[in-house]
Amino acid sequence: MKPEDVVELHEPKLKSFENMFIPAILAGLGTTIRHLGKSIVGGHRTMQYPEERRENKDVMDGGMDIQTYRGVHRLNRDEQGRVKCVACYMCATACPAHCIHIVGEQAPWSDREKYPAKFDLDELRCIYCGMCEEACPVDAIELTYEYDMVGLTRSEMIFDKEKLLSIYDQTIDKKPM
Repeated sequence: MKPEDVVELHEPKLKSFENMFIPAILAGLGTTIRHLGKSIVGGHRTMQYPEERRENKDVMDGGMDIQTYRGVHRLNRDEQGRVKCVACYMCATACPAHCIHIVGEQAPWSDREKYPAKFDLDELRCIYCGMCEEACPVDAIELTYEYDMVGLTRSEMIFDKEKLLSIYDQTIDKKPM
């Protein structure tokens, strides 16, 4: 290693005023006061859910940003109405929360080798990162804009293949990301 390749880093010297963190505290208080002023001038930002829904509001008014929001999953159908998934396990492999469980079987159709006989997705374990959607080579799994899913038990929040396909049927007119 050459001496000119070595870079020495020196800790910056702070003045006594900066050493007491007063500028940082004042900057934080300034941000708090600025946000307080915006909420007072702009009116209240509390939503009266379920009467008032997020998708009916503008992003600047506390609504959701359609370009970045990730909601409940759906399994897409192909042109013949069959599940689009080819049971390649790439979504389950890419999932950091390990909430996707697939059992693949030999496909009864001639245009693909496998299909998911069982496809379970644990929505309570999911972190909605979108990695499954990115990993899928056939765009079979997608995240929708639906956010108001309710379950009274843990088993109700484990979505099987039929429930994921029914979400596709309900959201076919709403285009996901």
